[in-house]
Amino acid sequence: YNSYFGARAMSLSLSLKRRDRVYKPGDIVSGVVVVNSKSALSHQGIQLKVNGSVQLQLSARSVGLFEAFYNSIKPVQLLALTIDVSKSGKVPAGVTELPFEFRLEALPGQTLYETYHGVFVNVQYHINCDLRRGMLSKDLNHQLEFIVHQIPAVPRNMRDNPPVPFTITPQSLENVKKASLKSIPDFEVRGELDRAVNDICQPFTGWLELKHCASPIVSIDVQLARVETCGCADGYAKEATEIQNIQLADGDVQRNVRIPIFMVFPRLFTCPSLATRTFKIDFEVNLVIAFPQRRVITWNIPISIVRSPISDDSRLYL
Repeated sequence: YNSYFGARAMSLSLSLKRRDRVYKPGDIVSGVVVVNSKSALSHQGIQLKVNGSVQLQLSARSVGLFEAFYNSIKPVQLLALTIDVSKSGKVPAGVTELPFEFRLEALPGQTLYETYHGVFVNVQYHINCDLRRGMLSKDLNHQLEFIVHQIPAVPRNMRDNPPVPFTITPQSLENVKKASLKSIPDFEVRGELDRAVNDICQPFTGWLELKHCASPIVSIDVQLARVETCGCADGYAKEATEIQNIQLADGDVQRNVRIPIFMVFPRLFTCPSLATRTFKIDFEVNLVIAFPQRRVITWNIPISIVRSPISDDSRLYL
C-alpha cells in the first residue's frame, strides 16, 4: 500500500522470510516491516496484528430458511496476536527494515485449520501492519496473507486405500425418473479411480473406458466440486459449487480405449476434508458425459482429501 503526501512519497510493506509464505502450527513466522521514505518520517508507533478466522456465509437461497444462522454464523476467531514492532520515534530517509517474529499458535480451545478459499466457507490468516502518524497525517497500513498447512500425518483410511472401480449405465443413474430413461441413449462406461483417499499434493488419477453407446458422444469431462456445509443446532445449509472442469475427450470417442484421468488439486481452493461443529468441507468428482441435443448425464463420486507426509522428491507441488 503506497501513500503519497505532496512531494514526500512513503510506502509500507511486509516481507516474510519464507517466499512461499507456508507455515505449520508451531512454526516461527519471521519477517521484516519495510518502510521506504524519501525523507525522515516521524511516527507514533508501528504495530502488527495477526489474525486468523473462519468466515461463514449463507447462499442466497438459504438465507430465508434459517433465520437462526444470523446469530450463530459469526466468524470463528482462530488466531489473534498484537506485536509492537517499534515505539514512537522517527524513521530515517531511505529504506528501513524492522524485524519481527511470532510463534504460530491457536487461541485456547481453537484449532488452526488449513487455509482455504471457498464460496461459503473461508479460512484465512493475515498480518496487518499499521504505522501510526500524527493527527494531520494519514496512517500507513499494509496487509499480507500467509498460508497455513496442517501437520502431515498418515490417516487410518489411507493405509488401506485400494482402487475404486465404477460402472455407469442408464440404469445406474440417480435422480432419473423411469419415464426419462427412454430419452437416454443406451451406453456403458467402465473405469477406475486409483484411490479413494487422495493426497492433496498428488494428482487425482484413474481411467475410464466407453464400452458401447447407441449415440455419438460430444465430450467427456471431469469436474471437481466443493461441498460446503454451514450450520448450527437449528439446521444446516449445504451447497455444492464447481472448482474446476477438465475435458477428458472431445467428440465421439473410440470404444474400448482407456482414457486417462489426471487432475491436480488447485492450491488454496482445496484443502484436506474437514468436519467441525459449525461447518464442513467435502469434495466430490463429477464425470460429465455430453450427448447431442444438449443431453448431459452426470456421475457423482465423493472423494476424501488428506495431507500425508511424503518426501519432497515425490511431491508434485507444495
